Amino acid sequence: MSQGLIHHIEIYVSDLKNSVEFWGWLLEELGYEPFQEWESGQSWKIGETYIVFVQTDEKFMDIPYHRCRIGLNHLAFHASSRQQVDDMTRKLKEKGVKILYTDKHPFAGGIKHYAVYFEDPDRIKVELVAP
Repeated sequence: MSQGLIHHIEIYVSDLKNSVEFWGWLLEELGYEPFQEWESGQSWKIGETYIVFVQTDEKFMDIPYHRCRIGLNHLAFHASSRQQVDDMTRKLKEKGVKILYTDKHPFAGGIKHYAVYFEDPDRIKVELVAP
């Protein structure tokens, strides 16, 4: 039964091309598959859940995203293992992605919370958490 599970998440982005490049790679590494694509958006799906990225209209670009304002703080994804977190951390660094909380990595969420935290092109925080 899927009652209560997230159906989809839609995120407006400042530069669709950059976001598609970043999120497409990341989501496909996590097992998502391309789902929908149109001129101003693209999505990826895993199971019955999908994530959509849509180009923000120019008239709404005057105030940039910040995770400490009202709204979304971050997205956290399950990793299959600590090894996957380590592998993704290495790949993210190779891609020049900013890793957050490097002084506490991989335990920035606490001693029993093995994860990597990083930012997407719009500085949305993303977390990959080991079981």
